[in-house]
Amino acid sequence: MYEPKTKENDADVIEFIEKVENPKKRADAYQLLDIFTETTGYPAKMWGTSIIGFGSYHYKYATGHEGDAPLVGFSPRKAKFSLYFATGDTERENLLKDFGKHTSGKACVYINKVSDIDVEVLKALINQSVVFLRDMYPE
Repeated sequence: MYEPKTKENDADVIEFIEKVENPKKRADAYQLLDIFTETTGYPAKMWGTSIIGFGSYHYKYATGHEGDAPLVGFSPRKAKFSLYFATGDTERENLLKDFGKHTSGKACVYINKVSDIDVEVLKALINQSVVFLRDMYPE
C-alpha cells in the first residue's frame, strides 16, 4: 500500500523559515507566510520536511489511491520558491497570465522572489485553489 511521504506534522514553521540561509529569501518566506495565512484564514503547518501548507483536504482517486494534502502551500527551495496550488483547475492558467515572472509545472508555480509577482494575483490564486478543491473534494 502506498504511503505518502508528505504528511502534516507538528514541526515548527518559524523554526523552519529561520533555517533558510539567504536573508532575502527568508524575508520573502515570512512575507509569503503572512499572505497565505491572511488569505486562507488557516494556520501554517509543516507538511513533510519542507512544505508550509494551509488547510487540508482528503482526496480519493478512481484508482483507489487516497490521502490528505494541503489546500495551498509554499516551500522556500534553494533555487526558487515552489508555490502549491490545485492541479486541474483551468482558472489557474488565466490568473497566471497576470502573475508576473514565474515558471510552472503540473502542481507547482515557481518564483524567484516576491517582488517578481503581483501579490493581488497571488491572493486570487490562493482563493481560487481553495474554492476549487473544496468543490472537488467536499468534506
